[in-house]
Amino acid sequence: MPEEFREQRAAALASLERHQARFAPECAAEGEQVRELGGLCVIGSERHDSRRIDNQLRGRSGRQGDPGESRFYLSLDDELMRLFATGALQWAMGRFDDDEAIEAKMVTKAIERAQTTVEQKNAEVRKNVLKYDEVMNEQRKIIYQRRDQILEGADLRAAAYEYLDDAVSDLVGVHCVSAATDEWDLDGLLKETALYWPTTATTDELARLDTAQDVIEVLLAESRNHYEQREVELGEDVMRQVERQVMLRIIDQRWREHLEEMDYLQEGINLRAMGQKDPLVEWQREGFQMFGAMMAGIARDFVRYVMNVQVTQPDEPQLAPQVFNMQQSSSDSSSENGFATARAAAVAEEAGAPAPTAAPPAAKQQTVVKDSFEKTPRNAPCPCGSGNKFKNCHGAA
Repeated sequence: MPEEFREQRAAALASLERHQARFAPECAAEGEQVRELGGLCVIGSERHDSRRIDNQLRGRSGRQGDPGESRFYLSLDDELMRLFATGALQWAMGRFDDDEAIEAKMVTKAIERAQTTVEQKNAEVRKNVLKYDEVMNEQRKIIYQRRDQILEGADLRAAAYEYLDDAVSDLVGVHCVSAATDEWDLDGLLKETALYWPTTATTDELARLDTAQDVIEVLLAESRNHYEQREVELGEDVMRQVERQVMLRIIDQRWREHLEEMDYLQEGINLRAMGQKDPLVEWQREGFQMFGAMMAGIARDFVRYVMNVQVTQPDEPQLAPQVFNMQQSSSDSSSENGFATARAAAVAEEAGAPAPTAAPPAAKQQTVVKDSFEKTPRNAPCPCGSGNKFKNCHGAA
């Protein structure tokens, strides 16, 4: 403990002792008067749902052996009696008048039983809250463990190959379901594949294949070749950094969306009880399915971004922050730059040197034009005409 805090603590204790010595006789005299009058009297206007709260109030009247008294008054119309002690309520209403006080032991025991019932009910509610939170806690552990691995510099090359295999298998499984090759949707397959990497395969080449497994092998070989070409172009170290940054961004975005969807699910999960289903079981089941869909979406987004991301490096890195600041400057800073240029021109004119030219204005940012798929909200119908929501169709990729 620092010496300064020790001195402050000693000064505070000394001040407390002085006040105690000053007011101790007065407090002792007043305490004696209170004890002569019978001590503290605690009057309760109702009974709490928990017996512990009532016992705490009773304890106020008898601290450290001092005399005291406590008395509670309870109406038969209170919620505790009306909902949880209906038997005692009917018995008391038939035997006593409305204005007569009831001090029967049967009513007191009925009140205690009602409090016990409420305590058990609240305990079950707290237990269910913990069970509901266990699902989110397990999911949170998996996500945070994955993020920690990436932040520590994990190599995602093997994961990229695995995600490529899953993506190709899923695409072929959706568009080449039938065993008959004439029923394959090769145009849709190539259209979906182009979202992951710029494929050079054609429908005629794929139509000559015999089985869906052959299609998977062709597309998988093409995807791996494209991935290896990008790794050669960017460099192995740069590729690993890009993969980690892309994965972190995707995980963070998908996890935020997943938390919102889980909150929305929890709001109405108790209605499953009307269909003779356990809400907790339904919460665990659907939560597991939604988490699996989120992990699959992370893998798809990772493949799509890594296979198409472009890395640009400025020629003069030391000037990059200055250019950024100039682009972000306001009209006030522009006027200040104008005054500075004018002062520099005046000084140069006096010295006989040529006046410096003003810096060219910053280039206007080009407007980004988005296609119909990028402008579509997640819960809106998909532009492809499938009739499904965008997040369940092309937005899931």
